[in-house]
Amino acid sequence: MSRYSGSNQAGRVIAIVADIMAFILGLWILMYLLDANGTNDFVQFVHDAARWLAGWSHDLFTFDEQWARVVAGYGLAAVVYLFVGHAIANRIHRH
Repeated sequence: MSRYSGSNQAGRVIAIVADIMAFILGLWILMYLLDANGTNDFVQFVHDAARWLAGWSHDLFTFDEQWARVVAGYGLAAVVYLFVGHAIANRIHRH
């Protein structure tokens, strides 16, 4: 067993969490664009989770079209979580 196995596992967990966060955000973008039923419990759950995750980037952009604001705001959050999460995971993996 490698002496770095603990850091490998920590890095893997961080990458997985970042992937899940980005997936939730991407799923909400898709649901929004496909006009998912807002009264459905699963749609509401995904929307609430995505809104919480993208709280810092929600309505960051002021495009005239609502769909563009959703894609840009939630999409930016997804990209940041993926980039930062995997960067941290790779850094932990190397040490």
